[in-house]
Amino acid sequence: MEDQSVVDVGDVRLAYRTWGDPFGSPVVLLHGLGGSAANWEALGGLLGAEWRVYALDLRGHGESDWPDEYAFEQMCEDVVGFLDECELNRVGLVGHSMGGVVAQLLAHEHSDRVERLVLIETPPPFPGEESPLPLPEGPVDYDEHVVPAVLAQLKDPDPEWAEGLGEIVAQTMIISGGPASTMPQERLSEMASLIPDCRLITIAGGHRVHETRADQVAHEITEFFTS
Repeated sequence: MEDQSVVDVGDVRLAYRTWGDPFGSPVVLLHGLGGSAANWEALGGLLGAEWRVYALDLRGHGESDWPDEYAFEQMCEDVVGFLDECELNRVGLVGHSMGGVVAQLLAHEHSDRVERLVLIETPPPFPGEESPLPLPEGPVDYDEHVVPAVLAQLKDPDPEWAEGLGEIVAQTMIISGGPASTMPQERLSEMASLIPDCRLITIAGGHRVHETRADQVAHEITEFFTS
């Protein structure tokens, strides 16, 4: 069963959804640009059979506050504040696309909080590249100001982001969406080679593989988290 809640982190109120046993080991899901916790409905329910799953609406998205101030560093600290407020010490962390960048930064800067890391179709932090992050179709449920802010940082990322890949200590799995994805798949392979303990797998479901192939993604995450 899915539940919806909110928590105040500093000046920002974050909405989130949960699945699974309240006493299960925690897994946190971070959505992509223009998305929300609702994007994890299928996968969250499947993972809830094994863990306590939390899916956030990141700032500027869904039911969370839209403060008109958007940077990956702020989103990262929002998630750390969320972990603190929910008394989650170490978690399995899963990020899709934009949310994967947030997860990657958190795993580097707060390594003590991340047990294992899964990056799904996450743009590598390499400068000078246009990162095609398709926005979801349908009614808009995000602050329009978040889009240019996120894309600007992805095009010109802090050099420390790429350097930090080699300092991630959590076991990591990168999931690519295969030929149907809008992202350069060879760049995901390059990013995987820079993370010390990382495996790269492909599930042919496109950029939103966590929705189009939720059962396969849940299986791979379960195998990874329990291996």
